[in-house]
Amino acid sequence: QVQLVESGGGLVQAGGSLKLSCAISGTTFSIDAIGWYRQAPGKQRESVAAISQGGSTNYADSVKGRFTISRDNAKKKVYLQMNSLKPEDTAVYYCNRRPLLSAQAMGSANLFRSWGQGTQVTVSS
Repeated sequence: QVQLVESGGGLVQAGGSLKLSCAISGTTFSIDAIGWYRQAPGKQRESVAAISQGGSTNYADSVKGRFTISRDNAKKKVYLQMNSLKPEDTAVYYCNRRPLLSAQAMGSANLFRSWGQGTQVTVSS
């Protein structure tokens, strides 16, 4: 059974940084493309960033230049380094995975039916 455990969220002032972690078990991690998604209150879940098995990345326009996704296959973890945070980044952040997809193909939250518990990120102005 696939398990997705997100952590690292918190409350931060605008301009600050946070690093999220996603631990994945129950899959062949090395062939997974992995994405980060977020859902703000009253809004649909949206794609933030994704990384392919080979390390190619894709980012939403709203986070380009501020967020960096990375993976550690040995630890079966994916990270999201978030810098220059803005109040509009406030959301619950989730990760998810799909084997063998490209980073671009991970760009829709509608690919997935099940999710982890997420981690709350709150950016104060």
